[in-house]
Amino acid sequence: MSFIPVVLWSDALVFLLVGVIVMAALYIRKREHLMLPWKRVARSNVALVSMLVLSVFLVIGLLDTLHYRAALPQSSNGEKVYSPEVLSAFDTLVGPLRTRTEKTYSAPFALHLYAKESMTDAQGNVVREYPRLQYGGVHLAHESQRNMDVLKRVANGGVVGFLFGCLLAWLLGRRVPRLPVQIALVVFATLAGAGIDLANAYHVLGTDKVGQDVLYLSLKSIRTGLIIGTLTTLVTLPLALFLGVAAGYFRGWVDDVIQYIYTVLSSIPSVLLIAAAVLMMQVTIDTHPEWFDTSAARADMRLVALCLILGLTSWTGLCRLLRGETLKLREMEYIQAAQAFGVSSMRILSRHIMPNVMHIILIALVMDFSALVLAEAVLSYVGVGVDPSMISFGTMINGARLEMGREPMVWWSLASAFVFMLILVLAANLLADAVRDAFDPRLNRTEGKA
Repeated sequence: MSFIPVVLWSDALVFLLVGVIVMAALYIRKREHLMLPWKRVARSNVALVSMLVLSVFLVIGLLDTLHYRAALPQSSNGEKVYSPEVLSAFDTLVGPLRTRTEKTYSAPFALHLYAKESMTDAQGNVVREYPRLQYGGVHLAHESQRNMDVLKRVANGGVVGFLFGCLLAWLLGRRVPRLPVQIALVVFATLAGAGIDLANAYHVLGTDKVGQDVLYLSLKSIRTGLIIGTLTTLVTLPLALFLGVAAGYFRGWVDDVIQYIYTVLSSIPSVLLIAAAVLMMQVTIDTHPEWFDTSAARADMRLVALCLILGLTSWTGLCRLLRGETLKLREMEYIQAAQAFGVSSMRILSRHIMPNVMHIILIALVMDFSALVLAEAVLSYVGVGVDPSMISFGTMINGARLEMGREPMVWWSLASAFVFMLILVLAANLLADAVRDAFDPRLNRTEGKA
């Protein structure tokens, strides 16, 4: 076997989350009353386009979750040895982007480095010039050919992507005949085709300080953002749901205790609380290096711990919302009637309270996803986020902090992280709006009367 599979803690949690989502989808599909809100979501063109964009991010994130260690050449005693570097299926798929590293900074589509170096010309004189890149545009004989070559590659890749997108749109149209979604699919496929053709010959988004392709770094950051935004909900949701509903329904001393807990927790500045927890966690990791066989496992443990810390410190907002909604629902006539007929509290909570707070849960989780992606960037910027060796939007922004102050200014790392984060967060927020409208029973009741 030329490689050995590696399952990190975050990988296992992602697989668990995917399994839960698949089982929930199969359960919902067999029940018409549960499918009805999702059918309303499917009627929104904005929601479908947002889901298309998010699905691309999810595919990249899942491919980057399949990790392995490649086998090294066998030693003299015949023992098989594996590389300490942990790679993913995505790394294999975009191998040239990962391996074609330059010496240092280079601008997008550049043919030379961004800084001058001392070089010896044909006459033996030492001059200060911009060195030619080792990989970017190396197939060109002269700089004047670049613009025409870029246009040619955009046209060729765009045509291939356009045809592939038309095929996918035709297949999709047979099941979901939505013209805006089909147009979005064709546009995305066209842009992807042009981008892939360009990335094979140029550094489309430039390179960073150590010469790594910024497009590769931006794509690798997607997995970190998705894990922060999704795995944190595994901690947030049970706490907020159980405590919020319990406080609103049972009231009395139960409500007083839960209110006291989340009021005290909310009074502590969240950044300081997270920073203190992350620093304590980092000390524990540093004092037990024997726990980890690779640097990737060490960085992954810090990522999982960060998700746990964010979950334990960010459930109070949703808990407060659920408590207020449950207090209101508890006084409704059908809840009072169920109590009068002796229906148990657990059955009232599961059959009457939960369905009517589901829209709050879904919209809060999707909105929290956006907030958590942005929070990771802020925390990594101040040095208490993910491990510095892990690629993320936050580490890219942190690395661009000094680059923005140099002359000439290196702007493309920050711009790339900003654009990718903007697309991810905007798609999630637009989907959240559609989910809210579909699941909110008050809006649906108004539509029915109209």
